[in-house]
Amino acid sequence: MGTPELDGKVNVKGVICDMDGVIYRGKQLIPGALDFVQRLLANKTPFLFLTNNAEQTPLDLKLKLEHLGIGGLTEDNFITAAMATAMFLRNQKPHGTAYVVGGGGLMAELYKVGFSITESNPDYVVVAKSTSFNFEQLRRAVRLIDQGAKFIGTNPDMIDPVEGGLEPAAGTLLAAISAATGKRPYIVGKPNSLMMMLAARKLGLHPEEAVMVGDRMDTDVVGGLEAGMKTALVLSGVTTPEIMAHFPYRPDHVFNNVGEIELDKL
Repeated sequence: MGTPELDGKVNVKGVICDMDGVIYRGKQLIPGALDFVQRLLANKTPFLFLTNNAEQTPLDLKLKLEHLGIGGLTEDNFITAAMATAMFLRNQKPHGTAYVVGGGGLMAELYKVGFSITESNPDYVVVAKSTSFNFEQLRRAVRLIDQGAKFIGTNPDMIDPVEGGLEPAAGTLLAAISAATGKRPYIVGKPNSLMMMLAARKLGLHPEEAVMVGDRMDTDVVGGLEAGMKTALVLSGVTTPEIMAHFPYRPDHVFNNVGEIELDKL
């Protein structure tokens, strides 16, 4: 792979796109984002917004983008870590059972794929970010894993940026349970390339027919790369050219923001 350039051509059939740092930052749209989405819709390009967030539902995310001025989307334009985890578990054990540490969004996705939520001898302990996490949940999760339940995490993020600073995320809870059990979770969300492949499948595409657009080298780019997708890094989020230079792999394309991505060869 050659040195990436600021390039407006990506020859793919579908787009899988991160959200935070790519479409918006905080409560502000990133320049070019509205035009990018409008062109995807106008060209009827298959696309998904992908997020490691397991708390919000596709409806929540659709409403958030509408509030920021991006309309014309449906719930089918989103895939969350909760959805990917439910899809993975359905494929692993149809009609399985799970003890869940996490919000209603995760439980709803598990219910949709035919899982039952239980505290009695579950097949899996599934952990996501939870603002109501307490000692009793920790104790129960540890005991169930010790008794043989498989340990699953929706995403590895240790902290989340929020208004006013940072707060613990799913990875913090996973670390506590892992420390108590001596077992590591299988994590479905980014940077696991599985989530990218599930997203491509949802679009009806082979991974090589899709491009992963994101702002992070250590999740978006490496996940897309390992899934066999083309990758496009945008410099509107956390990554600078100097940060990118420290990684042993490179994206296929680099853009200042998504507005620079031309769609005529997607």
